[in-house]
Amino acid sequence: MRAGFIGLGAMGRHMAHNLHKAGFLTAVWNRTPGAAQDFAAATGVQAAATPAGLAVAVDAVVLCVSADADVLAVVDAIAPALRAGTLVIDCSTVSAGTARVAAATLAQRGVAFLDCPVSGGTEGARDAKLAVMCGGEPAPFERAKPLLAAMGRTVTHFGASGAGQAAKATNQIMCAGIIRAVAEAMAFARAQQLPLDALVETLGQGAGSSWYFVNRAPNMIRGSFPAGFRVRLHAKDLGICRAMAAESGVALPVVESMLAEYAELIAQGYGDEDISADYRLKAALFDEAGRKRA
Repeated sequence: MRAGFIGLGAMGRHMAHNLHKAGFLTAVWNRTPGAAQDFAAATGVQAAATPAGLAVAVDAVVLCVSADADVLAVVDAIAPALRAGTLVIDCSTVSAGTARVAAATLAQRGVAFLDCPVSGGTEGARDAKLAVMCGGEPAPFERAKPLLAAMGRTVTHFGASGAGQAAKATNQIMCAGIIRAVAEAMAFARAQQLPLDALVETLGQGAGSSWYFVNRAPNMIRGSFPAGFRVRLHAKDLGICRAMAAESGVALPVVESMLAEYAELIAQGYGDEDISADYRLKAALFDEAGRKRA
């Protein structure tokens, strides 16, 4: 199967590399042409001039872009160039409604659409160990499995179009709670003057551990938050979760509190830092309390 990849960001470029290593990738396109040209020079695949130019030459198009509007714009751009029977696999994180709109648009051309958002951070993307959550018809999912397995370790079909995005929204709510809890715990531990490296090593084996704690608490120790998953992007995802919950007449406290904290980080200029930058707010609570006591 010949695959094209659209969206060579922090996650996408690793995913595309894994498709290349598996022998599937023939072309890439990126909104910033230099990223596609650099990728092509390193791998030998084609850097397409346009999304449609990529779409016309492949059996499957994989997307990994930033937002709902981006997904719909790419779908509109590639739809006229796609042959009936082509697969479009969207690994972006967008709303379930957007996935259903994209699926309906492409179905008119005999093209199958799968919403397949991923989780696992840049490390998971690099190591082909992502969790892939899929929505769409069963037959296209079966056809897409070899591509998805080249990028992820766990690949699960959850149901009709939009089900993959609903599963990813569930994941993002869980992450919000974990991010906040780890930031508070690490700020507390620093205030208690504990040896933080030893703490992470020990608690990483305990009942409260998580992938996020083991891989992101070291950022908090160093006070450096290089983007694995940016604050502004998780804020975007949680906005999707908020809207989906609102359809049921519900406001979710974890989502609301995390969105408020992200808004504060973005206002302070930290929107492009990793989500572990939430630690900045928690550490500041202890620092401010210390100044008041002094």
